[in-house]
Amino acid sequence: MDTKEIMDMDKEYVMHTYGRQPIALVKGEGSVVWDVEGKSYIDCVAGIAVNNVGHANPKVAEAISNQAKKLIHISNLYYSEEQSTLAKLLSDVSPHEKSFFCNSGAEANEGAIKLARKHTGKGEIIAMNNSFHGRTITTITATGQPKYQKGFGPLTPGFKHVDYNNVEAIENAISNKTAAVLVEPIQGEGGVILPSKNYLKELKELCLDKEVLLVFDEVQTGFGRTGKMFASQTFGVTPDISTFAKAVAGGFPMGVVMASNDVADTFVPGDHAATFGGSPLACAAAKASINYIIDENLLKKSKENGTYFMKKLGIIKDNNEVVKEVRGKGLMIGMEMNNDCGNLVDELRNKGIIINCAAGNVLRFVPPLVISQNQIDSVITVLEDAISNFS
Repeated sequence: MDTKEIMDMDKEYVMHTYGRQPIALVKGEGSVVWDVEGKSYIDCVAGIAVNNVGHANPKVAEAISNQAKKLIHISNLYYSEEQSTLAKLLSDVSPHEKSFFCNSGAEANEGAIKLARKHTGKGEIIAMNNSFHGRTITTITATGQPKYQKGFGPLTPGFKHVDYNNVEAIENAISNKTAAVLVEPIQGEGGVILPSKNYLKELKELCLDKEVLLVFDEVQTGFGRTGKMFASQTFGVTPDISTFAKAVAGGFPMGVVMASNDVADTFVPGDHAATFGGSPLACAAAKASINYIIDENLLKKSKENGTYFMKKLGIIKDNNEVVKEVRGKGLMIGMEMNNDCGNLVDELRNKGIIINCAAGNVLRFVPPLVISQNQIDSVITVLEDAISNFS
């Protein structure tokens, strides 16, 4: 089938919930993908910060293949060696002790909200304006962007929103009903918004003082994206609960709620569940992906190539008034434009670069962590030319 045939069939049979780019991708390798016509693209989206270890990673593919020949699914009525060993691996590389496995970032955030409410006996969650936490009814309520909530009321009660990067606003919002503060260490969908120097540390101190749990949504920042395994390590702040998804299993769907022992042990049998959560197949993929990040030193590569990428983008900014700011950590980078950047995304795609636009005017660069500096140079060359014609 060619692209038009695929698009026509999609239009007829698939619910129209996505604004898709007019290409149909069929294969990938590392940081490159190909469409059905055989055109190649350097991928700076990585499935929206999912394919951290690259497309068709051979170690992940081998783990999935081997596991699929033994067991794909058994449900959580039984023990699984794959799940137990993954939980230990996550405990070894994270600031937390215990895991709950699910299938997505939204599910992980739902689980974290339930855990915080049960542990504290309180119902109120304070989240941030401009945040994004998922697409379920509860997680769009937690999301501090009204555009995601429009048409889906009534929303889940028990949420307050305050401005990101404002500890005083959080302090004023905390009440005797507050269970937790929910925050992305870096706001991804909001436009790659970084915390000020002491924001997260001061937030942690405030939560300790007020006996309120601190929850980090690391769905997008986890697994090497910011130059450390997790953004909590990048910023030197350990939350009570963290949520992960996207890159955890190398592209295979998986979500995780992690917490310290005292918080995690609040959950008892029957409190929470996920039929497909932590399946042998997903766990095998996750172990292979995490071990690949460690074995190939992708944390160092993310930090070094992120610095290299931002330096090159900074030169473009200095030479083009249409670029307002370049910001990021590791290989999570935003280039804020003075205008909507949708047309720029189209032009880059036509020239063999896949990228997306967050918050309307921010080019978001979240390529696979395996991207090379030569590939970054190719992106910069195309971007320089495209921006020179951008207005």
